[in-house]
Amino acid sequence: MIPMSSAEVIAAVAGTALAPLSDSEVTGAVIDTRAITPGALFAAVKGARVDANTLSGQARAAGASLILTEDGPAALAGGAEAERIIVVDNIPAALGRLARHNLELARQLNPDLRVIAVTGSVGKTTTKDLLAAICRERGDVVAPPGSLNNEIGLPLTVLRVDASTSTLVAEMGADHIGNLAYLTSIAPPDIAVVLVVARAHLGEFGGIENVARAKAELVEGLREDGIAILNADDPRVAAMAGRVASGRVRTFGRVNPADVTATDIALGSDGRASFTLHMNDGAASSASAVLSAPSAPSAPFAPSAPSAPSASTAPSAPTVSLGLVGEHQVMNALAAAAAASAAGVSLPAIVAGLASGPASAHRMDVFRRGSTLIIDDSYNANPDSMRAGIAVLGQLGNGRKAAILGDMLELGAASREEHLALLPALQAAGVSLLIAVGPHMAALAAAARDAGITARSVGAWEEAEAALSDMLNEDGALLIKGSHGSGVWHIATRLKGE
Repeated sequence: MIPMSSAEVIAAVAGTALAPLSDSEVTGAVIDTRAITPGALFAAVKGARVDANTLSGQARAAGASLILTEDGPAALAGGAEAERIIVVDNIPAALGRLARHNLELARQLNPDLRVIAVTGSVGKTTTKDLLAAICRERGDVVAPPGSLNNEIGLPLTVLRVDASTSTLVAEMGADHIGNLAYLTSIAPPDIAVVLVVARAHLGEFGGIENVARAKAELVEGLREDGIAILNADDPRVAAMAGRVASGRVRTFGRVNPADVTATDIALGSDGRASFTLHMNDGAASSASAVLSAPSAPSAPFAPSAPSAPSASTAPSAPTVSLGLVGEHQVMNALAAAAAASAAGVSLPAIVAGLASGPASAHRMDVFRRGSTLIIDDSYNANPDSMRAGIAVLGQLGNGRKAAILGDMLELGAASREEHLALLPALQAAGVSLLIAVGPHMAALAAAARDAGITARSVGAWEEAEAALSDMLNEDGALLIKGSHGSGVWHIATRLKGE
């Protein structure tokens, strides 16, 4: 965060002081007392279980300069001094205003700062992590740990930006129309990446066309002369090119001609893909030469008409070996390569960065427990990501294929149909044992039993965990996946011993 005085903070958040504020410097913002460092602003959010106002005295003792609250008397009763308390109507909105101000200051101090924003129904966090690894060539990178992509998570990430930051990689999520318009008002992107429009949050949006409308808000929020990075293989995403009021469009894809594409895709025995990377017309030196080339950032690649790589150029393009598990990661890698190139990152850094493994928890993390290979993709799920995870299960390991699948939430009226539609994927992957967690998954368990798969339906993740001993005493592979609210990620955490 750019250091600010108490007066500057209260003006930025449009707050009022409970008493004349003490003159102090604010150097960060947190919502967790465990993350407080000297000079931090502590936002006292009232949670479902804990009212953080009761921790205001503890926050001050830990070094917080100011307390941001919606309830001044409660913060005072919690132990904070009146001259340290700022009262606002809405903490998330206040953090958004402060983050917007911080980013504006950072841009003034560092005109080379670039904001890359990523959205999509599937793959946001993975693509964000890849970009964070790749963009280190530009200098200091700020990116959220895990999936901090909402009205509180995004401002907290932006408030980590300071004068030394060269790249902010922001993940932006949406479950309602208008979410991304708001988030881009806080951090207008120089580069906007839209991965895919899929069947996530259908119950909230009311249909996939509204999902597309919501995701398009990211490109509508581009800064002047910004660049949109769009999935050429998804018609709904490709159509967003018409919404870019100013700036340019770059495309990535495997099927349709695109600016950035892949050929010669191969899946190793470890489930990790390799491929030949083509940037524009594929005019790049060989992989070995690229990796030994000087690492000075290159200029952003120039506009070009989308074209498939020709046979004459394909052999000269670099080979990429992904550090991530699953063939579906190729599209995330292409998106990251396109965005990084648009930010001026060199091809050697792109190739090297794509080799990095998972940086966020519960995203295609593969490890062994006993004789069983565990595939932990349990952070979240929708129909498309669930099929991708099941496909990886079919590709990895020997012996029995088992799955613990938690409910896919927020699918609305399509929920039963979408859960039942997973059966062909289970059959194709050779799954012989299924533990279905939650009421929505119960229908799939019944259909799986009818299809000859040993299947059990349980109400909660704790019951699924109790069945683990039967899964871990023989060779095989186990997939753990479900919406975050299903809680199946707890199982993966315990298996890894975290």
